Amino acid sequence: QRQVAESGGGSVQAGGSLRLTCVVSGYAYSHYCVGWFRQAPGKEREGVATIDSDGNPSYADSAKGRFTISKDNAENTVDLQLSSLKPEDTAMYYCAADLCWRLVQGAEEVRDWGQGTQVTVSS
Repeated sequence: QRQVAESGGGSVQAGGSLRLTCVVSGYAYSHYCVGWFRQAPGKEREGVATIDSDGNPSYADSAKGRFTISKDNAENTVDLQLSSLKPEDTAMYYCAADLCWRLVQGAEEVRDWGQGTQVTVSS
């Protein structure tokens, strides 16, 4: 059974940092990706960063230079380091795992989601 679970959200002031962790289990196929999405109130869920099974990352423009995605294969975890946070980064952050093409296509195509973790950045 495939499972995805996040942790690590919280509240910080602008310019601060947070580290989100996603634990992924039950994926037998090698060509899956893990990604982080976020959804602010009244907005659509948007992709933030993804990492493939070989550890290659990709980032949304809003995340480049500030966020870093990494994985630990031994622990089956994928972390998202959030730095230089801005109030506009405030959102529920979701971890997702699926075949890579589904994450590339967008949130509508992704089948496996965590429950979400809230990130709040105050000015």
